[in-house]
Amino acid sequence: MAIDPFPYGPTPPVLQWLSGGQLGSRLMRSLRCWVWLRQLYGGSLANLPQTFTYGEVRDRSFAPSHPRAEATAPEQITRHCQGTGCLCQQSALDLLWPNQVEGAGAWVAAVAALSGLATDSIEQGLATCPFATVHRTLRDDLKHLVALGWLASAGRGKFQKQPPRAWPQPPALIGSAQTDAALSAHDVKSLLHILEPIAFLQPQLAVIIDTLWRQVASEQRGNFPDAPQRVFMHLDYIWPDQVQEQVDQHQADIEALWHSPDGGVVQFDNWSARRQQLDRVTVYPVCLHYARRAKYLSAYGQTPSGTLGWHNYRLDRVRSQRLRVLPWGDPQVPTPLKQMRDTGQLPTPDQVQAQLDAAWGFNFYLPRALLIVRFAPEFARWYVDDTVRHPTFAAVAYADLGALVQTEVAPAPERAAILQVLAQRPATDAYYWGWVRVGDVNVTMRLRDWRPMGEVIAPLVVRRQMVAEARAELAGYGGLDDGAVG
Repeated sequence: MAIDPFPYGPTPPVLQWLSGGQLGSRLMRSLRCWVWLRQLYGGSLANLPQTFTYGEVRDRSFAPSHPRAEATAPEQITRHCQGTGCLCQQSALDLLWPNQVEGAGAWVAAVAALSGLATDSIEQGLATCPFATVHRTLRDDLKHLVALGWLASAGRGKFQKQPPRAWPQPPALIGSAQTDAALSAHDVKSLLHILEPIAFLQPQLAVIIDTLWRQVASEQRGNFPDAPQRVFMHLDYIWPDQVQEQVDQHQADIEALWHSPDGGVVQFDNWSARRQQLDRVTVYPVCLHYARRAKYLSAYGQTPSGTLGWHNYRLDRVRSQRLRVLPWGDPQVPTPLKQMRDTGQLPTPDQVQAQLDAAWGFNFYLPRALLIVRFAPEFARWYVDDTVRHPTFAAVAYADLGALVQTEVAPAPERAAILQVLAQRPATDAYYWGWVRVGDVNVTMRLRDWRPMGEVIAPLVVRRQMVAEARAELAGYGGLDDGAVG
């Protein structure tokens, strides 16, 4: 009976899929699993019995010279089979692309992007022989394929192949990638022009971009003149080069921790601009952001004020040369963090995103309050309407504001004060409402930008801040006569 062949090539998304989403720590296993699947479904292992053992796979896959003993070390295996055509003598590069002469720069770059591994590490891995390893590791490959659904367990040490109808379904991206044509050199160059301005966000991205540029250059071989770049992206970035290197190192340390099997906690000295002091903090790193022209780490743990909770740390204000990684057993790790880990309740990026969506403001852990802003209609038409500030920020009819305040503002004195202000404002103006993080710098700067055409009506604490700032600003011009320019 004909065996349906394994339909997927060794693309980075396929290998990521076969790694169970852990390509950074399972690259070699993922490569071997891809080879096993090619052989099991349509290759040299297609005629295995319905129920088979690892021993049968081993005997059909390796040369007679290949040691069968379980305890044989990889070095001995390589020595026994040296000079033969045994599977253990074939490099990853030969297994993936047996007839390819040129390098695999784009593939390496894509694997680096998915795995977080350095490109030179991936290239070194391609030169090694994935099957020059102990039998226990290879047997575990088959168990991994059982866990993925490509094989079925048939009892102790026995396996069965799956019919095509029972094969795991790939992620949608993989299914479409199998048939999509490769990007043209022109498309790649257009993409690179877009990526280059944001390469600072991910240090590894700069390496990938350089690899792709070299690939484009080798493919074109100088036969086509470069078209001028016509689309530009301008981003504010506040760090000089020497600070950028330190920030990149912190980011690399954090991402390496995320790729480690057990994770961990980091400890570092943080400079607080608001408090003008240095604080040592011990936190569980959750995610990184580029916001307000800088990179931030959202982390949960001991905050600069000494309490336990969330905080955003600006990476250029981390004064430690390197982040100190603390294993979970270290006594300096806060007990609540250990308990969260033991119960599987460590904070996640999804929790951060949920709070960012709940109210306008990057400092998602600050208290939330109802925001009401009044605009002159013409100003709102050109600068506010049809713009996206936050999912909760939207236009509201003047007639609906009273009920909104009654429902969402709990303290009676504040509720009364807001309603009094609204009663004195024209119904013909434009009004917007939303939820805001009180004290968030990003939101405060936006509200300042809208002055004097935007009036903050609620919350009162922000309204009073805007009033105080406007008075201070006016005082700065107090010595000038009308029409004077200073």
